[in-house]
Amino acid sequence: MAHNPHAPQGPDPSQDPAGSTQMFRAFVDEEGGGASAQRGADPQASSGPRIGVIVGVVALVVVVAAAVWLAMA
Repeated sequence: MAHNPHAPQGPDPSQDPAGSTQMFRAFVDEEGGGASAQRGADPQASSGPRIGVIVGVVALVVVVAAAVWLAMA
């Protein structure tokens, strides 16, 4: 049988064959602690998306109520 240099030679727990774990760790390490520290420092930044969701839900309720009112009339 021929020797295939690209075939896995045995289990190596420190290396992911697909490389996805190393890529993920590199991504997380690139972020560092800045993202979590930034979130804790500015509480107003986290309320921004919540306000948008609330406004969107209210607008949706108004549109559905208007559609039901027009359907009944």
